[in-house]
Amino acid sequence: MKRALQIVLFILSLIPLFFAVTGIIGGAAGLNGDASVAADLDNQFRYLSAFYLILTFLIWYIIPRIETHSELFRIAVIAIFLGGLARAYSYYLVGPPSPTMIAGMALELGAPLLIVWQSMVAKNARQK
Repeated sequence: MKRALQIVLFILSLIPLFFAVTGIIGGAAGLNGDASVAADLDNQFRYLSAFYLILTFLIWYIIPRIETHSELFRIAVIAIFLGGLARAYSYYLVGPPSPTMIAGMALELGAPLLIVWQSMVAKNARQK
């Protein structure tokens, strides 16, 4: 159960890593078909892309001892979930984004299920 969670988390961590690198390098225009975007929007986009990079590093820090990092893991998952809620709010206000962004929103809104899985792994580790 622990090894499976570690593998799933590593695979899922590649998603924010991808968006961090492409967001920092390509900026907001990368998601806008290389069309011109306002400097402030691009600046903010690249800044927020760095948070994806930090999230990736945080997950990588947690993975080896996932059973002992419950609080830190929950904080990370709650941050991911709140991001999904923000995407859902955007969907409601502005309309549907691309299918890629909808898939991201679905993963983010489902992220709290990982807390349940991690809790089971931590509980099993304490019982040994």
